[in-house]
Amino acid sequence: MRFLLDDEQRAFAHSLDALLSAADTPSAVRSWGAGDHTAGRALWSRIAGAGVFALAVPEAYEGVGPLPVELAVAFVELGRHAVPGPLVETVAAAALLSEPGLAKRFLPGLASGETIATVAATDGSYALDSSYALDGDAATTLLALDGGGLRLAPGHGPVRTSIDPARRLTRPAPGGELLATGPQVAPAAAHALTWARLATAAQALGVGLTLLDRTVAYVKQRSQFGVPIGSFQAVKHRLADAKVALEFARPLLFGAALTMDPADVAAAKVTACEAAYTTARSALQLHGAIGYTAEYDLSLWLTKARALRTAWGTPGECREMVLK
Repeated sequence: MRFLLDDEQRAFAHSLDALLSAADTPSAVRSWGAGDHTAGRALWSRIAGAGVFALAVPEAYEGVGPLPVELAVAFVELGRHAVPGPLVETVAAAALLSEPGLAKRFLPGLASGETIATVAATDGSYALDSSYALDGDAATTLLALDGGGLRLAPGHGPVRTSIDPARRLTRPAPGGELLATGPQVAPAAAHALTWARLATAAQALGVGLTLLDRTVAYVKQRSQFGVPIGSFQAVKHRLADAKVALEFARPLLFGAALTMDPADVAAAKVTACEAAYTTARSALQLHGAIGYTAEYDLSLWLTKARALRTAWGTPGECREMVLK
């Protein structure tokens, strides 16, 4: 099936691309990874002002959604520009806090960008990712799920680094306000997982597209034996394989956004993340030694492709969901 964005959706993507192109996102990413959130928070406010987080929030709570297709469009652009921060986690929090009392309290802040949220499942009771919360040191709302229910954590433990320096991991502190308990928590957690996987898939697709674009441009400039390496058949085959993988992931992503079926979303997530990871490996090989340097901007996308591959569900977990 061929999925085409309408004029309004394409205009939204172009406006986000223009907004992020005008910002110095590589500098913001590096500052974020060093623990300085000033530039990242300013970028967050601009993204929220463009309506990105409002897409996951119902109109009753000052959002414009839920609009999963438009959210996927937005997250592709966020991935293209390697925007830092708990972007996916804020979307997951919006889905997790759907009970009317909690929604009225938290969702307007999420939609406006005033609230930066992150989520962790602290004891494995829910299949939400891991016991670590992404960017807990930057989040204003840290949600923790455990066997007792959903808590508003009072703080976090030491920051741990990950394979992507801009993804800072923390464990939520024990205790805090109990927001929800009982049988309604598990369905809310499953709903949040579906939204998180959709946003992760879209973000990974955007990461892969930028890696491909940068690599195509680079192989036209790098020469061996007096000719650009992009003229070599083997190089063309590697790039063609990456292009096919990414383009195959695109209709799965938007098809899943239309149905929001957990199996469809899991299929989109594993396909997009594997395509981005494959593209990252090709990009690293074709860039040669410079691709291994952290100072070169390509590294910001290389490490993110690797991290997103297992975020919100490993390839094995997503395939298991598809086969159920």
